[in-house]
Amino acid sequence: MSKLSVTLACAPYDRVTPLMDGRVQPEGIDLNIIPLEAEEAFWRSLRYGEFDASELSFSSYTLSRARDDNRFIAIPVFTSRFFRHSCVYINANKGIQAPQDLRGKIIGVPEYQLTAVMWLRGIFQHFYGVSPNEMHWRFGGMESPDRKEKLAISVPSDVDLQPIPSGKTLNQMLDEGEIDAIFAPRMPSSLMRGSPNVKRLFEDYVAVEQDYYAKTGIFPIMHGIGLRREFYEEHPWVAQSMFKAFQQAKDVVMESYKNASALYTTLPWQISTAEETRKLMGDDYWPYGVSKNRKTLEAICQYSYEQGLSKRLMTVEELFAKECFDEFVI
Repeated sequence: MSKLSVTLACAPYDRVTPLMDGRVQPEGIDLNIIPLEAEEAFWRSLRYGEFDASELSFSSYTLSRARDDNRFIAIPVFTSRFFRHSCVYINANKGIQAPQDLRGKIIGVPEYQLTAVMWLRGIFQHFYGVSPNEMHWRFGGMESPDRKEKLAISVPSDVDLQPIPSGKTLNQMLDEGEIDAIFAPRMPSSLMRGSPNVKRLFEDYVAVEQDYYAKTGIFPIMHGIGLRREFYEEHPWVAQSMFKAFQQAKDVVMESYKNASALYTTLPWQISTAEETRKLMGDDYWPYGVSKNRKTLEAICQYSYEQGLSKRLMTVEELFAKECFDEFVI
Protein backbone atom coordinates (compact mmCIF):
# COMPACT_ATOMS: atom_id res chain seq x y z
CA MET A 1 0.00 0.00 0.00
CA SER A 2 1.39 3.40 -0.95
CA LYS A 3 2.02 6.04 1.66
CA LEU A 4 0.69 9.59 1.63
CA SER A 5 3.30 12.10 0.49
CA VAL A 6 3.61 15.00 2.95
CA THR A 7 5.89 18.02 2.49
CA LEU A 8 7.07 19.71 5.69
CA ALA A 9 9.03 22.97 5.96
CA CYS A 10 10.96 23.16 9.23
CA ALA A 11 14.31 24.24 10.59
CA PRO A 12 16.78 21.34 11.07
CA TYR A 13 16.69 21.24 14.86
CA ASP A 14 18.28 18.30 16.67
CA ARG A 15 14.80 17.23 17.80
CA VAL A 16 13.70 16.99 14.16
CA THR A 17 16.75 15.25 12.67
CA PRO A 18 15.48 11.69 13.38
CA LEU A 19 12.61 12.51 11.01
CA MET A 20 15.05 13.87 8.43
CA ASP A 21 17.41 10.91 8.44
CA GLY A 22 14.68 8.28 8.62
CA ARG A 23 15.31 6.93 12.12
CA VAL A 24 11.69 7.86 12.84
CA GLN A 25 9.03 7.49 10.16
CA PRO A 26 5.45 8.75 10.58
CA GLU A 27 2.83 6.06 10.20
CA GLY A 28 1.38 5.98 6.70
CA ILE A 29 3.43 8.94 5.52
CA ASP A 30 6.27 9.45 3.07
CA LEU A 31 7.71 12.60 4.63
CA ASN A 32 9.60 15.11 2.49
CA ILE A 33 11.28 17.67 4.78
CA ILE A 34 12.51 20.94 3.34
CA PRO A 35 15.01 22.35 5.87
CA LEU A 36 14.37 26.09 6.01
CA GLU A 37 15.26 28.69 8.59
CA ALA A 38 12.14 29.41 10.60
CA GLU A 39 11.61 32.94 9.24
CA GLU A 40 11.56 31.69 5.64
CA ALA A 41 9.17 28.86 6.51
CA PHE A 42 6.84 31.35 8.22
CA TRP A 43 6.93 33.75 5.30
CA ARG A 44 6.31 31.19 2.57
CA SER A 45 3.57 29.44 4.52
CA LEU A 46 1.68 32.59 5.49
CA ARG A 47 2.10 34.27 2.11
CA TYR A 48 1.73 31.36 -0.29
CA GLY A 49 0.68 28.21 1.58
CA GLU A 50 3.36 26.23 -0.21
CA PHE A 51 3.62 23.25 2.16
CA ASP A 52 1.33 20.57 3.55
CA ALA A 53 2.84 21.20 6.98
CA SER A 54 5.11 23.95 8.22
CA GLU A 55 6.78 25.45 11.23
CA LEU A 56 4.77 28.52 12.28
CA SER A 57 5.33 31.48 14.56
CA PHE A 58 2.99 30.87 17.47
CA SER A 59 2.17 34.56 17.85
CA SER A 60 1.34 34.90 14.14
CA TYR A 61 -0.73 31.73 14.24
CA THR A 62 -2.70 32.76 17.34
CA LEU A 63 -3.53 36.26 16.15
CA SER A 64 -4.45 34.92 12.69
CA ARG A 65 -6.85 32.37 14.15
CA ALA A 66 -8.38 35.10 16.34
CA ARG A 67 -9.16 36.96 13.10
CA ASP A 68 -10.93 33.86 11.71
CA ASP A 69 -8.02 33.10 9.38
CA ASN A 70 -8.39 29.32 9.32
CA ARG A 71 -5.84 28.43 6.66
CA PHE A 72 -3.88 26.34 9.20
CA ILE A 73 -4.58 24.05 12.13
CA ALA A 74 -1.79 23.29 14.58
CA ILE A 75 -0.64 20.09 16.19
CA PRO A 76 0.87 20.43 19.71
CA VAL A 77 4.48 20.05 18.62
CA PHE A 78 6.68 22.93 19.76
CA THR A 79 9.79 22.96 17.61
CA SER A 80 11.20 26.10 19.24
CA ARG A 81 11.08 27.18 22.88
CA PHE A 82 13.26 29.87 24.44
CA PHE A 83 13.57 31.77 27.70
CA ARG A 84 13.87 35.29 26.29
CA HIS A 85 15.38 37.25 29.18
CA SER A 86 18.70 37.03 27.34
CA CYS A 87 17.13 38.91 24.42
CA VAL A 88 16.73 42.31 26.09
CA TYR A 89 19.59 44.50 24.85
CA ILE A 90 20.19 47.99 26.24
CA ASN A 91 22.34 51.01 25.60
CA ALA A 92 24.89 50.94 28.41
CA ASN A 93 24.94 54.73 28.75
CA LYS A 94 21.27 55.26 29.64
CA GLY A 95 21.37 54.34 33.34
CA ILE A 96 19.21 51.25 32.87
CA GLN A 97 19.80 48.75 35.67
CA ALA A 98 16.49 46.95 36.15
CA PRO A 99 13.33 46.14 34.15
CA GLN A 100 11.47 49.03 35.81
CA ASP A 101 14.03 51.45 34.36
CA LEU A 102 12.52 50.84 30.90
CA ARG A 103 9.43 52.87 31.79
CA GLY A 104 9.32 55.82 29.44
CA LYS A 105 12.16 54.43 27.30
CA ILE A 106 12.24 53.80 23.53
CA ILE A 107 12.28 50.07 22.72
CA GLY A 108 13.15 48.76 19.28
CA VAL A 109 11.60 45.57 17.91
CA PRO A 110 12.03 43.90 14.51
CA GLU A 111 8.25 43.31 14.43
CA TYR A 112 5.80 44.09 17.20
CA GLN A 113 3.96 40.78 16.81
CA LEU A 114 7.02 38.49 16.95
CA THR A 115 6.53 35.66 19.43
CA ALA A 116 9.72 36.49 21.33
CA VAL A 117 8.68 40.13 21.65
CA MET A 118 5.13 39.19 22.68
CA TRP A 119 6.53 36.96 25.45
CA LEU A 120 8.89 39.68 26.70
CA ARG A 121 6.09 42.25 26.88
CA GLY A 122 3.99 39.72 28.80
CA ILE A 123 6.85 38.90 31.17
CA PHE A 124 7.59 42.57 31.78
CA GLN A 125 3.92 43.27 32.51
CA HIS A 126 3.11 40.27 34.69
CA PHE A 127 6.49 39.55 36.28
CA TYR A 128 8.03 43.03 36.59
CA GLY A 129 4.99 45.31 36.59
CA VAL A 130 5.95 47.29 33.46
CA SER A 131 3.10 47.47 30.94
CA PRO A 132 3.52 47.95 27.15
CA ASN A 133 1.85 51.38 27.30
CA GLU A 134 4.60 52.60 29.63
CA MET A 135 7.22 52.23 26.88
CA HIS A 136 7.60 53.70 23.39
CA TRP A 137 7.91 51.10 20.61
CA ARG A 138 9.81 51.46 17.35
CA PHE A 139 9.94 48.72 14.72
CA GLY A 140 12.32 48.08 11.83
CA GLY A 141 15.14 45.88 10.60
CA MET A 142 17.78 44.72 13.04
CA GLU A 143 20.67 44.75 10.57
CA SER A 144 18.99 45.75 7.28
CA PRO A 145 16.74 48.79 6.92
CA ASP A 146 13.03 49.02 6.15
CA ARG A 147 11.70 45.75 7.58
CA LYS A 148 7.91 45.57 7.70
CA GLU A 149 5.46 43.59 9.83
CA LYS A 150 4.67 40.30 8.05
CA LEU A 151 1.06 40.61 9.24
CA ALA A 152 -1.02 43.75 9.51
CA ILE A 153 -1.62 44.56 13.17
CA SER A 154 -3.34 47.20 15.25
CA VAL A 155 -2.43 47.99 18.85
CA PRO A 156 -4.35 49.63 21.72
CA SER A 157 -4.73 53.39 21.37
CA ASP A 158 -2.52 54.03 24.41
CA VAL A 159 0.45 52.15 22.91
CA ASP A 160 3.00 54.26 21.02
CA LEU A 161 4.17 52.16 18.03
CA GLN A 162 5.97 53.76 15.09
CA PRO A 163 8.49 52.70 12.40
CA ILE A 164 12.11 53.76 12.70
CA PRO A 165 13.35 56.21 10.05
CA SER A 166 13.88 54.77 6.59
CA GLY A 167 17.46 53.68 5.98
CA LYS A 168 18.24 53.09 9.65
CA THR A 169 18.56 49.84 11.61
CA LEU A 170 17.80 48.93 15.20
CA ASN A 171 21.38 47.80 15.76
CA GLN A 172 22.77 51.15 14.61
CA MET A 173 20.24 53.16 16.61
CA LEU A 174 20.92 51.23 19.83
CA ASP A 175 24.68 51.54 19.45
CA GLU A 176 24.39 55.29 18.82
CA GLY A 177 21.86 55.86 21.61
CA GLU A 178 18.91 56.87 19.44
CA ILE A 179 16.87 54.12 21.09
CA ASP A 180 17.30 52.83 24.63
CA ALA A 181 16.77 49.08 24.25
CA ILE A 182 15.90 46.29 21.84
CA PHE A 183 13.62 43.30 22.37
CA ALA A 184 14.58 40.82 19.65
CA PRO A 185 15.23 37.11 19.11
CA ARG A 186 18.50 37.74 17.29
CA MET A 187 21.55 39.29 18.94
CA PRO A 188 22.57 42.71 17.55
CA SER A 189 25.92 42.71 15.77
CA SER A 190 27.08 45.62 17.93
CA LEU A 191 27.02 43.32 20.97
CA MET A 192 28.74 40.51 19.12
CA ARG A 193 31.60 42.75 18.05
CA GLY A 194 32.05 44.07 21.59
CA SER A 195 30.68 47.60 21.37
CA PRO A 196 31.01 49.28 24.80
CA ASN A 197 27.63 50.93 24.20
CA VAL A 198 25.54 47.74 24.12
CA LYS A 199 24.92 45.05 26.72
CA ARG A 200 22.21 42.75 27.98
CA LEU A 201 19.81 43.97 30.64
CA PHE A 202 20.01 40.60 32.37
CA GLU A 203 23.71 39.79 32.27
CA ASP A 204 23.32 36.66 34.42
CA TYR A 205 20.36 35.63 32.30
CA VAL A 206 20.55 31.89 32.96
CA ALA A 207 19.97 32.41 36.68
CA VAL A 208 17.17 34.90 35.96
CA GLU A 209 15.48 32.49 33.55
CA GLN A 210 15.79 29.58 35.97
CA ASP A 211 14.19 31.69 38.68
CA TYR A 212 11.39 32.66 36.28
CA TYR A 213 10.71 29.00 35.51
CA ALA A 214 10.83 27.99 39.17
CA LYS A 215 8.23 30.65 40.00
CA THR A 216 5.95 30.26 36.97
CA GLY A 217 6.44 26.76 35.56
CA ILE A 218 6.45 28.35 32.09
CA PHE A 219 8.95 27.42 29.36
CA PRO A 220 7.95 29.87 26.60
CA ILE A 221 6.80 28.35 23.31
CA MET A 222 8.01 30.13 20.17
CA HIS A 223 7.05 27.92 17.22
CA GLY A 224 4.59 25.17 16.46
CA ILE A 225 3.72 22.94 13.53
CA GLY A 226 0.70 23.80 11.40
CA LEU A 227 -1.13 21.75 8.80
CA ARG A 228 -2.77 23.42 5.83
CA ARG A 229 -6.48 23.28 6.63
CA GLU A 230 -7.55 21.84 3.27
CA PHE A 231 -4.90 19.13 3.53
CA TYR A 232 -5.87 18.31 7.12
CA GLU A 233 -9.58 18.08 6.34
CA GLU A 234 -8.86 15.69 3.49
CA HIS A 235 -6.52 13.55 5.65
CA PRO A 236 -7.45 14.14 9.34
CA TRP A 237 -5.45 11.09 10.50
CA VAL A 238 -2.24 12.91 9.54
CA ALA A 239 -2.48 15.12 12.64
CA GLN A 240 -2.05 12.21 15.07
CA SER A 241 0.49 10.44 12.88
CA MET A 242 2.69 13.54 12.66
CA PHE A 243 2.29 14.32 16.35
CA LYS A 244 3.43 10.84 17.35
CA ALA A 245 6.41 10.96 14.98
CA PHE A 246 7.62 14.33 16.28
CA GLN A 247 7.31 13.03 19.83
CA GLN A 248 9.34 9.92 19.01
CA ALA A 249 12.03 11.99 17.28
CA LYS A 250 12.39 14.28 20.28
CA ASP A 251 12.59 11.32 22.66
CA VAL A 252 15.41 9.78 20.60
CA VAL A 253 17.48 12.94 20.85
CA MET A 254 16.80 13.66 24.51
CA GLU A 255 17.84 10.13 25.43
CA SER A 256 21.18 10.67 23.67
CA TYR A 257 21.99 13.52 26.07
CA LYS A 258 22.21 10.98 28.89
CA ASN A 259 24.94 9.02 27.11
CA ALA A 260 28.19 9.70 28.97
CA SER A 261 30.34 7.47 26.75
CA ALA A 262 30.51 10.13 24.02
CA LEU A 263 29.14 13.63 23.55
CA TYR A 264 26.30 13.95 21.04
CA THR A 265 26.71 17.71 20.85
CA THR A 266 29.75 19.93 20.47
CA LEU A 267 29.25 21.20 24.02
CA PRO A 268 31.88 20.17 26.59
CA TRP A 269 29.45 20.13 29.54
CA GLN A 270 26.50 18.57 27.76
CA ILE A 271 25.99 15.93 30.46
CA SER A 272 26.12 18.44 33.31
CA THR A 273 23.78 20.86 31.54
CA ALA A 274 21.26 18.10 30.82
CA GLU A 275 21.42 16.86 34.42
CA GLU A 276 20.90 20.33 35.86
CA THR A 277 18.01 20.95 33.47
CA ARG A 278 16.29 17.72 34.52
CA LYS A 279 16.69 18.65 38.20
CA LEU A 280 14.86 21.92 37.64
CA MET A 281 12.36 21.01 34.92
CA GLY A 282 11.92 17.23 35.12
CA ASP A 283 12.81 14.46 32.70
CA ASP A 284 10.49 15.72 29.93
CA TYR A 285 11.73 19.29 30.00
CA TRP A 286 10.67 19.97 26.39
CA PRO A 287 7.13 18.61 26.44
CA TYR A 288 4.81 18.24 23.47
CA GLY A 289 1.05 17.78 23.75
CA VAL A 290 -1.69 20.01 25.11
CA SER A 291 -2.06 18.87 28.72
CA LYS A 292 1.61 19.34 29.66
CA ASN A 293 1.67 22.79 28.08
CA ARG A 294 -1.73 24.18 28.99
CA LYS A 295 -0.42 26.88 31.35
CA THR A 296 2.08 28.11 28.79
CA LEU A 297 -0.49 28.04 25.99
CA GLU A 298 -3.03 29.93 28.09
CA ALA A 299 -0.37 32.57 28.75
CA ILE A 300 0.16 32.95 24.98
CA CYS A 301 -3.57 33.42 24.44
CA GLN A 302 -3.76 35.92 27.31
CA TYR A 303 -0.72 37.97 26.27
CA SER A 304 -1.78 38.10 22.62
CA TYR A 305 -5.22 39.38 23.60
CA GLU A 306 -3.97 41.84 26.24
CA GLN A 307 -1.50 43.34 23.78
CA GLY A 308 -4.16 43.88 21.12
CA LEU A 309 -2.73 41.33 18.71
CA SER A 310 -5.62 38.86 18.99
CA LYS A 311 -8.99 40.47 18.49
CA ARG A 312 -10.58 38.02 20.91
CA LEU A 313 -9.30 35.78 23.68
CA MET A 314 -8.51 32.44 22.07
CA THR A 315 -8.90 29.16 23.92
CA VAL A 316 -6.36 26.36 23.80
CA GLU A 317 -9.01 24.04 22.34
CA GLU A 318 -9.40 26.31 19.30
CA LEU A 319 -5.72 26.18 18.41
CA PHE A 320 -5.16 22.45 17.81
CA ALA A 321 -6.49 19.58 15.76
CA LYS A 322 -9.05 17.66 17.84
CA GLU A 323 -7.24 14.39 17.10
CA CYS A 324 -4.31 15.52 19.25
CA PHE A 325 -6.15 16.03 22.54
CA ASP A 326 -6.34 12.31 23.33
CA GLU A 327 -3.71 9.62 22.95
CA PHE A 328 -4.28 5.90 22.60
CA VAL A 329 -3.08 3.88 25.59
CA ILE A 330 -3.12 0.15 26.32
